[in-house]
Amino acid sequence: MQRAALLEAARTLLSQGGTEALTFPALAEHTGLARSSVYEYFRSRAAVVEELCAVDFPVWAAEVEAAMERADGPEAKVEAYVRRQLALVGDRRHRAVVAISAGELDAGAREKIRAAHGGLIAMVVEALAALGHEQPRLSAVLLQGVVDAAVRRIELGAAEDPERITDAAVAMALRGVQG
Repeated sequence: MQRAALLEAARTLLSQGGTEALTFPALAEHTGLARSSVYEYFRSRAAVVEELCAVDFPVWAAEVEAAMERADGPEAKVEAYVRRQLALVGDRRHRAVVAISAGELDAGAREKIRAAHGGLIAMVVEALAALGHEQPRLSAVLLQGVVDAAVRRIELGAAEDPERITDAAVAMALRGVQG
């Protein structure tokens, strides 16, 4: 119960103030626990981050996977892959993951994030192979780069409407720079 409250407080802190806001005193304040009690659950900020990734990323990835499963055909699956990720940008779980990935983390936490991202990228490899890509894994990594750039653009509150950014990312994914 306390662990879940601490993770919820961590999501709030990360989505509102980024990694700098994720401190043990702030976690204690948000949960009403003593600061020493926070250390009973987590040994470091990196441990909080690792658990958030372990809990939140699979839920987020499952939403992307479900959207792809509902899509008919490889092109529609690629579009669903891009659109669902970008639709999740405003979600607190996603905002926490973005804040986490921008922060200074230890090697263990970074490896867990990389592994989780690898699982996400693996979802779209089959659709890209069906579209005729000679190196579908490389194409999937590059496609995720387009998604990541669109995420950053939306997160920054760019001049463009998030829907236009999403449409542009889908067009880039499906037609490249040809528009």
